[in-house]
Amino acid sequence: MSTLNVNTVEPAGATLTIGESGDTVKANDSVNVNTVKDAGGNTIWVSDGSGNLSSVDSAFGDALVLLSTQTASDDTSIAFTSDIDSTYKEYIFKFVNINPATDAQDFGFQVNADGGSGYNETMTTTFFRADHKEDDSQAYLQYYTSGDQAQGTAYQMLGLGVGNGADESCVGELHLFNPSSTTYVKNFYATMSVYMNGGWARENFIAGYINTTTAIDEIDFKFTPSGNINEGTIKMYGVK
Repeated sequence: MSTLNVNTVEPAGATLTIGESGDTVKANDSVNVNTVKDAGGNTIWVSDGSGNLSSVDSAFGDALVLLSTQTASDDTSIAFTSDIDSTYKEYIFKFVNINPATDAQDFGFQVNADGGSGYNETMTTTFFRADHKEDDSQAYLQYYTSGDQAQGTAYQMLGLGVGNGADESCVGELHLFNPSSTTYVKNFYATMSVYMNGGWARENFIAGYINTTTAIDEIDFKFTPSGNINEGTIKMYGVK
């Protein structure tokens, strides 16, 4: 086999063809191109030559698709009123350093069914927690009856007793499944890590269902019983 050593190969016309149909083309080092297409001429991806890709085929990429990001600044609540539809069967909400303006508040959520308002859909839920005090004087794991609902319409508690100190907040995530279904109720679960007022580390575990077969298309987060969201970020993802 002969060897051809070149630095540049250019087409005589508009198209460079390497090999014949059925041939295998191998490179010992690399093939440098900015646009990659399949045999049907469909673009797989386009590079700007600096490692930044565009026009990436949907078959590539993360299973999580970031749909929306909202950052609080002394807001009454944070609501997501678009992009919750039949595109995805699971939605994940990630909470980053949610800090209340008022001490010892409970961070929670409610939803609206399609065409509804008021954030007051019926839920049945469970809630248990693990706590440990900073001075190691107390620690426990318990079911928390005040955190659950039995066909209730209140905001479902996620982060319990969040402190409003400059270094206090809650973090975690909520998974909502198939909110656009018109056959099934809407199951969800959440976990939250809380820097509680009074110097406690708290982990909350919440699950339940929104008892409606109407599609859910809006969700709202806020602190109860009172006080604004001083700061923090909520990101909404769709899961492919």
